[in-house]
Parts: sequence; structure tokens; C-alpha cells
Amino acid sequence: MTGISRTSADLDPRRRRILFRAWHRGIREMDLILGQFAEAELSVLSEVELDELETIMREEDNDLVRWITGEQPLPVRYQTPMFERIAAYRPDFDKLPEGMK
Repeated sequence: MTGISRTSADLDPRRRRILFRAWHRGIREMDLILGQFAEAELSVLSEVELDELETIMREEDNDLVRWITGEQPLPVRYQTPMFERIAAYRPDFDKLPEGMK
């Protein structure tokens, strides 16, 4: 079970792929952060923002978690408004299906 609650029927193929990849990461923390972020934001992101999101999503999950939590310093290349939006995003754990809480 992925936790996805948004339908991708109204999304173009690129956004569908991003949404799927956001919910199918390597570790659950990043599924929740990137998955719910993508559900909430994908439909309003510009092509440039989608490019940046895809670049961020190519990073290793463990690195992303460490950067988001501040355990490791964020590389200069990711000191961007998009990364700040992702890092500031707090998943709504109340919206998770029963088996995922």
C-alpha cells in the first residue's frame, strides 16, 4: 500500500511518473514527505520547478532525510526555494490509511 490518495487521471504523463516515484522511494520517511508533497503541489508546479523536483528526487533517500532534518548540511546546489518547500512540508499523518499510521 502506497498511501496515495490523489488520482493521477488528470495529470500529464510526466507528472504521473513523478507522483509514482514520489510515493515509491527507498525509505518510508521519504515516501511520506515526497509523496504527500507531490500530491499537494504537482498540479501547480511549472516545468522548471518539475525539473528541479526531479533532480532532487534523484538523490539518495538517506541523504535527503539527513538534509531535511539538518543532520547534515544541505549542499549549496540544493539551497533553493524548491528544496525549502519540500523541507518545510509536513505530511498530514491523519490522512494516512489505517495500516500506515
